[in-house]
Amino acid sequence: MKKTIKGYRRPDGSVGIRNYVLILPTSVCANKVAQDISAQVHGSTWLNNDFGCCQIAGDAALTEKTLINVARNGNVGAILVVGLGCEGAEPTHIAQEITKFGKPVSCITIQNEGGTLQCQARGISIARQYAQDLSQQDYEEISVSELILGMECGGSDTTSGLASNPACGVASDLLVNDGGTSILSETTEFIGAEHVVARRAINSQAADDLIKLVVGCEERAKALGADIRGGQPTPGNIQGGITTIEEKSLGCMHKAGHSPLQGVLQYADFPGGRGLWVMDSPGQDIESISGMVAGGAQIIIFTTGRGTPTGNPIAPVIKITANEETFTKMRDNIDIDVSSIMRGESSINEMGEVIYQEIIKVSNGKTTKAEDLGHKEFSIYKIAPTF
Repeated sequence: MKKTIKGYRRPDGSVGIRNYVLILPTSVCANKVAQDISAQVHGSTWLNNDFGCCQIAGDAALTEKTLINVARNGNVGAILVVGLGCEGAEPTHIAQEITKFGKPVSCITIQNEGGTLQCQARGISIARQYAQDLSQQDYEEISVSELILGMECGGSDTTSGLASNPACGVASDLLVNDGGTSILSETTEFIGAEHVVARRAINSQAADDLIKLVVGCEERAKALGADIRGGQPTPGNIQGGITTIEEKSLGCMHKAGHSPLQGVLQYADFPGGRGLWVMDSPGQDIESISGMVAGGAQIIIFTTGRGTPTGNPIAPVIKITANEETFTKMRDNIDIDVSSIMRGESSINEMGEVIYQEIIKVSNGKTTKAEDLGHKEFSIYKIAPTF
């Protein structure tokens, strides 16, 4: 039987499982105003932007692309762009690019509106009207094949590679088998294990792209005079029993399940088709998740051994652990406990099905613990200093 979810159809044909008005600051100077506008408008969300000005060409372009593509995400129904008025990430340009998606969008700047208070007042008025309009939009029954799932791991320990990541891989395979899309991220956590996924590429181009991606990651670090292996595994990983980056990478790879690799995506790019994809992103959880959400992921599953509270302003984040002690200590943050795998009471396939069913429940409106607690972490990847 065809699986369906409750979703919101957007003018460009994309699908959302949430229906937000996004208050989008184009630079760090506009963060406070954006946050204050969102606080006064039910049904809105905002994201933190630490950049947007004084960045060199590559980073400036990446910041703009990420902001524009976050607005394209199906979970966003309308957008209010908020700028200072003189930043490098020019507010009217970003708003103009967003209009291509067919969604309602407005642009205001602090300088043009006459300062913080007047800009807030104008923004609240616009965003409230958008929120009222979106509240009248009915959801549709939509195939799960239109879901884009982002997969992340953080605070990993030995239980991650043995249990929670493999169970995540089963859930990913189930979605792909139902016609959906999964994105695997964190390039640094492919090091030493990239060949495992490359063997499953649908063609030599996809395999070569993955290998080049990982080699390029190490080369960029060396160009900065850094040994990437010196920061991986992290102190928390080591305390959790992981001894080398290769061990960590082999555990990370399990999130990909057994589906064929369709291709490699640059940071914040949308997949070119359905199935399993790899996105170039850092091992830093917030930046990685932000890139996948900018790449269209409407929902994230996040495995953790040591525990994390991480959420996202656009996409619900489902937290999963196979560490019984972590679940006991962090029940407020962890959505699914798969430690029964470690105790031999459940199989990886059984818990993978549990995760997949939770994905469907959350897609149908169930809130995650990160959503309930107001976790809205967002950060854009950058590769060079600010000048």
